[in-house]
Amino acid sequence: MAHSESRTNMKKHNPSLVVELSYPDLVINVGEVTLGEKNRKKLQKTQRDQEKEKVSQAACALLNSGGGVIRMEMANGNEQPVEMGLDLEESLRTLIQSSDLQAFFEYNQQGRCFYIFVKSWNTDLFPEDGFKPRICSLDSSLHRRSGTSVLPMNSGEAFRFLETKKGNAKLLGKEPSNKILRVAKQNFHDSNPAHLIFQRDRLQRGEILPFPESQYVEFKQFSTKRTPDRVKDIIPKYISAFANTGGGYLFIGVEDESRKVLGCAEENIKREDLKKEIEDAINKLPHFHFCQSQCQLTFTVKFLKVLSEGQLYGYVCGIRVEPFCGAVFSEAPRSWMVKDKEVCCLTTEEWLRMMMDTDPDLLKLSEDFKSQLSLSSRPPLSRPVFSKKEVGYKEDLQQLLFSVSSEDLQFTPKSLLEELYSEHEGLEELLKKQMHSFSRGILIFSRSWAVNLNLQEKQGVICDALLVTQNSPPILYTILGEQDADGQLYCTRTAFTLKQKLVNMGGYTGKLCVMTKVLHLSPESNAESFEGSDSLIKYPESYYLADTKQMEALLQSLVIVLLSFRSFLSDQLGCEILNLLTVQQYEIVSKNLRKTRELFIHGLPGSGKTIVAMKIMEKIKNTMGCEKNEILYVCENQPLRDFIGKKDICQAVTRKTFMNKNSNFENIQHIVIDEAQNFRNEDGGWYKKAKTITQRGKDGPGILWIFLDYFQTSHVYCSGLPGLGYQYPREELVRVVRNAEPIAKYLQEIMRRVRKNPPPNIPSKSLNIFSKAKWSQSVTGYFKRITYSNLEMMVVCITEKCQFLLRNGYSCKDIAVIFSTASDVDAFKHKFQEAMRKIRAQLNEESDQFVVENASAIMGNHIVLDSVRRFSGLERNIVFGIDPKAAESAVLYNLVLCLASRARKQLYIFIPSF
Repeated sequence: MAHSESRTNMKKHNPSLVVELSYPDLVINVGEVTLGEKNRKKLQKTQRDQEKEKVSQAACALLNSGGGVIRMEMANGNEQPVEMGLDLEESLRTLIQSSDLQAFFEYNQQGRCFYIFVKSWNTDLFPEDGFKPRICSLDSSLHRRSGTSVLPMNSGEAFRFLETKKGNAKLLGKEPSNKILRVAKQNFHDSNPAHLIFQRDRLQRGEILPFPESQYVEFKQFSTKRTPDRVKDIIPKYISAFANTGGGYLFIGVEDESRKVLGCAEENIKREDLKKEIEDAINKLPHFHFCQSQCQLTFTVKFLKVLSEGQLYGYVCGIRVEPFCGAVFSEAPRSWMVKDKEVCCLTTEEWLRMMMDTDPDLLKLSEDFKSQLSLSSRPPLSRPVFSKKEVGYKEDLQQLLFSVSSEDLQFTPKSLLEELYSEHEGLEELLKKQMHSFSRGILIFSRSWAVNLNLQEKQGVICDALLVTQNSPPILYTILGEQDADGQLYCTRTAFTLKQKLVNMGGYTGKLCVMTKVLHLSPESNAESFEGSDSLIKYPESYYLADTKQMEALLQSLVIVLLSFRSFLSDQLGCEILNLLTVQQYEIVSKNLRKTRELFIHGLPGSGKTIVAMKIMEKIKNTMGCEKNEILYVCENQPLRDFIGKKDICQAVTRKTFMNKNSNFENIQHIVIDEAQNFRNEDGGWYKKAKTITQRGKDGPGILWIFLDYFQTSHVYCSGLPGLGYQYPREELVRVVRNAEPIAKYLQEIMRRVRKNPPPNIPSKSLNIFSKAKWSQSVTGYFKRITYSNLEMMVVCITEKCQFLLRNGYSCKDIAVIFSTASDVDAFKHKFQEAMRKIRAQLNEESDQFVVENASAIMGNHIVLDSVRRFSGLERNIVFGIDPKAAESAVLYNLVLCLASRARKQLYIFIPSF
């Protein structure tokens, strides 16, 4: 998708709209507004329009940013209840393109303050067969011709228009778009009678043109010295309309009803100045196209002499606009959003990207992904969320984690609650007192809801608790050990973030606010409670959770907020998508870091160890109040190091770099070690060094978490890990979520062989975790063993299979070819590339799109070709494993397991027959 931005597309904000930061909701103060129908009728039109514009901008910004509240002062200085005013109501109806204002807006007057409560934009209310714009706009700035009229497109019409243009671009397929445009333009000229007049050099004053105004022809007559200004005013919408509706001709100097040529008097117009004004105005118009030709908006400005009785009277200015393959805007669309605590106008590029945002097609990757959050009917800032069958869907996860009882108020999690009660005398009595009036729902505890939401922890907070209960809005409680002036600020900020994430990340579409309450637990167990600033705003009862269905819908959005992580598929698909953690992964990530500073995590292949490692590093940053350069990630191979390093959450190194005497780790306070089973002591005791670094902190020991899987040990040397009995505390990840069922069955077969004949350097009892494994079921995939008699046969087989996959929806970034050793890779690479080039040349396909790189390029659109050791910790949808063998026979099956577990969807194992 290509584009051209106008100078008006720079980020701009409205300083008259102030985002107030003292509430747990987005509150925009629009200042003084005259309210009441009679009062507004007395206003001058200019003032009335200005007030209407700022209210509309604030409403648009909130609709697009997760909802919130518009706050205004009544300019008429009367505290008596008044209605808002018909013109203001009509502007809001136009904004949402619906007569049902209450679906998105409710009002409340409190003294001289008037509040409009705005629900987040979503398209659930649109007809099923209707067009559903992803965002709300005051004006799309797109125009079209309809008969002889120029009509603005509302958001729904703009969405339909853009979808049609995008669909047409796809239908053109591989046809050269410039050739198609040339044919379209030629047909446009040949069939339009205005074309013949446009070719002439002169016209007679009073001459009647032989054609009327139409969809493709517009006449304008300006006879004053303000002609250049008037022309500049009409250029944007007329050029946009013609370009978007098959092209057309604009003649300036012709009377529209009579078709009579009158011309623009020579003394009123300077041709060169006018031409420059017209060309500058057209060149500034933002335009987008969906093809690959980088085509430009094509137009011609021509002056035709107008003669009167043989003498030059003036000119007719003709502008011919060619058909355009994309969309032409009259200016940047008028759509607003809250960014960086300011109400900002979206650029054309931002608006178009959000308007056209669609769910990625995961079917080509796996039909076993189920959408948990689709963009088709969700708030504008939401991202698509998918889950695999074996992970569980949001409904299942909600029932497991946050089940709502039909009888009483549930407190969860029980284990944390017991810890808190034992640590803080009087806490139980305080909570019972606060909760006595609530009968149904759930109270969800956390040592820090801020950390759960990727905010920084606050010292002095005993715990936070989120109350989701019937006949009440959600309430976030912060319980302080001692009185703290910043306690309310912390609670407000956390509640604000929670509300925003429930809507914009969790996709909640109901009316929502999160109230706050700060409790102080004194040493004598006397509690003081402080209502937040949100108590100053009285939300309508529609913001209260009415029943179990609404509570569960909110809690399912909470599941997405707490369990989602940026999927590795995001890099493959080129767009942001989210996956969900398993309950087991979530429970490990939820551990109290201050009480679990050292932890060994044993995880089966494909159980998500690296995902948990990344999530825990994010949590370390917020819990311990440290920077990313104070967190160290250590692994054995460079590709995995590079992959994690690009996530920008830590400093990432290999074990060799970690043990290098010249490496500087003075700033490091916390260490996460991954794939530790493949570490060695050849460069010194890495575990002792890591322990020493994390023990030297001024405020106590840092975090040292070690992830490993003895089943994937790839050598027979000492790993440097402490004995199994000293790996304590220890957690296990036993749910395999990466591999399709046929691959999982093969992994089980190999793991049984490893258990039967374990390598001598690993503790045999460490393999007992296999009996606890939970495997993927009914997750479709493919596994095949293939024998080959020579290298050439194997190359042909892999090449033809890759060609088939690439022609059926897969891309190079889905495929990896993995060998046992690096020397085998070098011998294969040239033959493989040459074979692919020959096949693609025979099929007349572009060979430059086929690229082979090593595992360091895992993020790129390349077929990965590397050794199994260098690919450890990484994964791809399709893996070709070549002749798995090991220098040390004792770890042969471990190596095969490591290779096979890298495949998500399809696995091909090539075994020589010689």
